[in-house]
Amino acid sequence: MSVAERGSRETETGSRRLILDHAARLLRNGGYHRATLREIAEAVGIRKASLYYHFASKEEIVEEVVNDGVRFVHQAVVAALAETEGAAPRERLEAAIRAHLSALHGHGDYTSASIKVFTFGAGPVPESVRAVRRAYEDVWRGLIAELQQAGALPAERAPDALRLFLLGALNGSTDWYRPERFRIEALARELAELLSPAR
Repeated sequence: MSVAERGSRETETGSRRLILDHAARLLRNGGYHRATLREIAEAVGIRKASLYYHFASKEEIVEEVVNDGVRFVHQAVVAALAETEGAAPRERLEAAIRAHLSALHGHGDYTSASIKVFTFGAGPVPESVRAVRRAYEDVWRGLIAELQQAGALPAERAPDALRLFLLGALNGSTDWYRPERFRIEALARELAELLSPAR
């Protein structure tokens, strides 16, 4: 690849990310129906027609924003679990919660948009969005199974209910979390204690 071609590809990638960054902010603030292609183009500083050079439709932009929002959190939690491999089950739970919260609030526009516009308005949720979401939920399915087997979570509790309860609580923090009021480390410790009290 020539220097010119590499520069062109980097510019294209940078432009694409810039569009997604602005789209994520608009989706977070206004939801699916209020974030129009015209608004996205104006926020980026390009003509609406120029968006089609990078994306085929608004739905494609939204799909990528939603998937990125889940991927940021997924990658953080997987990394946290890899770092705590072999640690006490409660420590792994706390690490996963801390990673989820850190990524959730560290990539706020993407993660909040992902939560807010998951249903894509009236249209069906794209299969890629379902697949990315399922892949992340599988991480928690595995962790909950591990914790129940180790006795860190009650074995008689329904694993799916535990997963839905925990992820709902963590994602709900987008409504009330403020860095000046809470430290993520302390919050993760407290939430882990609620689920799995120290003995």
